[in-house]
Amino acid sequence: MKKNVMDTLRERGFIKQTVFEDELYEMLGKESVPFYIGFDPTADSLHVGHFMQLIAMKHMQDAGHKPIVLIGGGTGMIGDPSGRTDMRQMMTRETVDYHCECFRKQMSKFIKFDGENGAIMVNNADWLLNLNYIDFLREIGVHFSVNKMLSAECFKSRYERGLSFFEFNYMLMQAYDFLVLYKKYGCKLELGGDDQWSNILAGADLIRRKEQQPAFAMTFTLLTTSDGRKMGKTAKGAVWLDENKTSPYEFYQYWRNVNDADVEKCLKLLTFLPLDEIAALCEHKDERINAAKERLAFELTKMVHGEEKAKDAEAKAKAAFGGDAENMPSVEIPKDTSAVCDVLVLAGAAKSKSEARRLIEGGGVKIDDEKIDDVNAAVPASAKEKGEFVLHKGKKVHIRIMFTK
Repeated sequence: MKKNVMDTLRERGFIKQTVFEDELYEMLGKESVPFYIGFDPTADSLHVGHFMQLIAMKHMQDAGHKPIVLIGGGTGMIGDPSGRTDMRQMMTRETVDYHCECFRKQMSKFIKFDGENGAIMVNNADWLLNLNYIDFLREIGVHFSVNKMLSAECFKSRYERGLSFFEFNYMLMQAYDFLVLYKKYGCKLELGGDDQWSNILAGADLIRRKEQQPAFAMTFTLLTTSDGRKMGKTAKGAVWLDENKTSPYEFYQYWRNVNDADVEKCLKLLTFLPLDEIAALCEHKDERINAAKERLAFELTKMVHGEEKAKDAEAKAKAAFGGDAENMPSVEIPKDTSAVCDVLVLAGAAKSKSEARRLIEGGGVKIDDEKIDDVNAAVPASAKEKGEFVLHKGKKVHIRIMFTK
């Protein structure tokens, strides 16, 4: 008998909240259930913040359930206030359509869009942009209590600073999405991050009120570090799945450098390694945990960028830490570059000269084996003569610098 996907998700630490849990468990165990997850098309690439949803979709699809990927082309023109203190920028339809195509390519590495329970991608702009406002209020708005909406977590943080009526409509729109997908595709379950709980619950409740039919909500724990910060952010910004925004090496290094306390959770949530193998990898909490970090980085890079690029990133990382200059990441800079501050910026190790100076003042910069402690320091003559050197920024960034000829 095939394992119930809720057991899989629970064992690996996904599930945060559900409603009508026993009923949902029974349904997922005996039939193929169409479910959906929404994605706002605010960029032309998915990022690490979307990772858990992608993995959850694959778990669900592998268990025989049908994914519906909802692109928020309509709601994306309003903006979701959940977890935000500002208002999202509105986008044109052309921009949204381009982002949809980018998402589909990236998602295809995780889920299949063909076959018996192949995923489908839909855009809520198709039914939201031409809504008649009066009809919408009569059909949908009548089922919502303003008092109840204002008590929802997704509005609380924005309420004090000023919540526009524009954004206040978001919950109704997302609930209406679920209703449309229920009528059109028999969708019975919405999944998402736990910061979406109020919106997801509103959709399930709307179907139960209007259609007198069962509908379900399930949210996942958010991908955070052990000290509560959202994962997927670096000094450069978001960690993207598009290699033109975050290179395979940078992507690998991000996961290779997660805190020891977060490794086991990441392996459970973001890879498909068996739980007993994960337990064995994370059994020791000393320097042996580095093998688990390397496995995490390799598995995720392989999933997103393919095995060849994962192996290349792994080799470069090991070369950087092992001092193998031939195989570590390399950057060419103009041969007349002399200031170490300029080298840091040109190599991408610092975003600006002021940041480069702070790094040097903090004692975190070395050229080959020589520590740099003067913010006005020039590249050592020996490095200039060789035509190349290794730039070290802290303990984790090592870059081979070569002068152009």
